[in-house]
Amino acid sequence: MAALNARSLLITVAATEYSAQVFTASVDSAAADTDDVTYAEAAAGGGRVYVLALKLTQDMIATSLWQKIFSTPGTDVAVVMKPYGNATASITQPWYTFTANIREPDGTFIGGEADASPTKRQTVEVEWPLTAKPVAVTS
Repeated sequence: MAALNARSLLITVAATEYSAQVFTASVDSAAADTDDVTYAEAAAGGGRVYVLALKLTQDMIATSLWQKIFSTPGTDVAVVMKPYGNATASITQPWYTFTANIREPDGTFIGGEADASPTKRQTVEVEWPLTAKPVAVTS
């Protein structure tokens, strides 16, 4: 299996592909903060929580990911991450599917710093909690 490169990842949210608007996309994991741990969770090392962390361009058009965040916070959406950018999932190039809850950013949502570059874009960073660990799709 080839190692991931930094150019191939495709991300689909609610059946719409948004890779052209996304600068950073990662699924991050942390220990669950809970006082109620089951024996199974304790045996597995404790509960885990997962979030989808995104950095995306601010684009207010109706079909943008930014607009989806602005218009539908709190909505659960199906997400597919294709780390290799492949058209079909396989054992050597799996996709990952999960459900995430759209959240607005903590911090900047509209605007940002000025820049003299004609190609620099304003961005926003969000973290969406997942309902469960992502599932690997291999076929």
